[in-house]
Amino acid sequence: MKWSLAVAVLALGVAGFALLRTFDTGPEYTDAQRGDATTRICSAFDTVRTGVATNTNVEAPADIAGALAAAANARVALFDGGQYLLARLDPATPAELAGEVRRFADHLMDIGAAATAGVPNDDPVQARRLQDAEAAATAISGRCG
Repeated sequence: MKWSLAVAVLALGVAGFALLRTFDTGPEYTDAQRGDATTRICSAFDTVRTGVATNTNVEAPADIAGALAAAANARVALFDGGQYLLARLDPATPAELAGEVRRFADHLMDIGAAATAGVPNDDPVQARRLQDAEAAATAISGRCG
């Protein structure tokens, strides 16, 4: 009987400790680390935004090979731009900015994949993707200042 009581008290103590302990919320970053991460991702965003704007607005040559090359470059800019942004995200990037960057990158890759599959920009779903990407880009621009 004494052993049963001792085991029960020990189990209750372990359960109480597990219930009341604090959980690790993740690493803490200094203001300087967050600032550096913000600067880097904002610079990457500017690079991607410029690359996408440049390559998706190229006037395609009149010949089929030139038109296909221009379209391929636009798709590469979209998909690779999304990948580039995701690769450049630093864990110290402020959560709100990181979330917007992930959304924008995902939209770029979705737009590029759909375009590769032949979906035109005036398709309702593709048009919505384009609007969502623009909204995410606007949010990032606001955070990057």
